[in-house]
Amino acid sequence: MRKTSGKRKSVEYDKYGWLFIAPFFIIFIIFQLWPLIYTIGLAFCESYTDSLFNVEVGPTFNGLENFKTIFMSEKGVLFDTYTFQALWNTAIMWLASFIPQILLALLLAVWFTDTRVKLKGQGAYKMLVFLPNIITAATISVLFYKLFDYPNGPINQLLVSSGLVKDAVRFFSNKWATRGIISFINFWMWYGNTMIVLSAGILGINPSLIEAARVDGATSMQIFRKITLPLLKPILLFTLVNSAIGGMQMYDIPKLLTASGQGDPDFSTRTITMYIRDLAFTGSKQLGKASAVSMVLFVVTTILSLCLFYIMRDKDEIREKKEIKAREKMERRAQR
Repeated sequence: MRKTSGKRKSVEYDKYGWLFIAPFFIIFIIFQLWPLIYTIGLAFCESYTDSLFNVEVGPTFNGLENFKTIFMSEKGVLFDTYTFQALWNTAIMWLASFIPQILLALLLAVWFTDTRVKLKGQGAYKMLVFLPNIITAATISVLFYKLFDYPNGPINQLLVSSGLVKDAVRFFSNKWATRGIISFINFWMWYGNTMIVLSAGILGINPSLIEAARVDGATSMQIFRKITLPLLKPILLFTLVNSAIGGMQMYDIPKLLTASGQGDPDFSTRTITMYIRDLAFTGSKQLGKASAVSMVLFVVTTILSLCLFYIMRDKDEIREKKEIKAREKMERRAQR
């Protein structure tokens, strides 16, 4: 008879865990990591299509030449280029939409989660607030283009009939009016989503803290400033970083809303992603320069995110860590 060992063979399940998470890493490497590495390499190369002979040139290594054309104009003026004009346009429209968005979303989130405000039909209100986020950007762009159309758009008819203006207004011929409409659309589309996220964060706060503050006689504003806001910092940071990343990649609304799709008037609503797309897929198809501009966008977004992390850091936790380190140093010195 064959002898069997006394020890039972154990089954290892670690390999099954790797199999479950492998699809994510495979997709990430193929569709995100490799394109990022390729874009970085292409940013240091000359790659374009000769429009005269319709011949592809490159990619051939040209060092920092692409970045030189991005940062400096032909006259030698620093930052006086289409890249930074598009970056400035993007930042203006993002800030103009995000500041009122976060303020209104925070106000509504506090209002909906306040146990003392017994608002009837909260579900219906939340659905109406969130509804613009469900509608496609193309639909909203067409809607607002028709609303502000010249001269027979409903907004122009209302302004003329009410006597506020004598003649119809060319909204899309004024750069600040166009920027304002785009900012309002982005604000209107996303404040409901931001409100839902902030509401979830507020509901995650221990209710006993708020009840104890009310028993001690704290007002609603004091509770908001001393309890809600400090404990809501992680969710606020998540919202800020997500909005910054999404805002700096703004494309669909300004592309669809402007008549030519090029960010008119005077390219005042051309965003950085619109400019990258125009460089890479129109005209001479300057893939090298488009990759360099993409790297500039990547660096700017990274710096902006790091600044937000630094501003929203937990100062009390940092202070406690410093105190612990100082105490440990003192104990070591005493032992010596």
